[in-house]
Amino acid sequence: MSSPHDFDFFHGEWTVRHRRRTDFLDPESSWEEFPGTNHCRPLFDGAANIDEIDMPHLGCKGLTLRLFDQESRQWSLNWSSSRSGKVFPPVVGRFAGDRGEFHGDDTHDGKDVRVRYVWSGVSPAAARWEQAFSVDGGEIWLTNWVMEFTRPEASGTSAG
Repeated sequence: MSSPHDFDFFHGEWTVRHRRRTDFLDPESSWEEFPGTNHCRPLFDGAANIDEIDMPHLGCKGLTLRLFDQESRQWSLNWSSSRSGKVFPPVVGRFAGDRGEFHGDDTHDGKDVRVRYVWSGVSPAAARWEQAFSVDGGEIWLTNWVMEFTRPEASGTSAG
């Protein structure tokens, strides 16, 4: 069952290897890869956190505010980009073991999309995040962004 401490592994500094499709809705589009960094800090004694990801290759930063709903026992993940300054519609879900799955609805390039985030392989030293879109209500998913998180050599797992 999901808990307010599901994202404790993510607190602190990370290096990030991004891999994303050049067109999020085209399964034939090419992939681009680039580095980034991330810093996450806990809030509400672990039942919330906020992180900022720096993506110099894209010329922007992003942030995610994660909130644990004590009643539903689910997380909402709320993303914003420095490019727009707006909060995108949240994805909501939970962890089962070391895998978390979160879903929501949004639009991309004027098309309604179902959004899925998957966190997997989580540990104090590494984690994987994937984003996928579906234009048919969740029947077929197209993974369009993958982030591999690892700890910087000198960082350890301390939150800062």
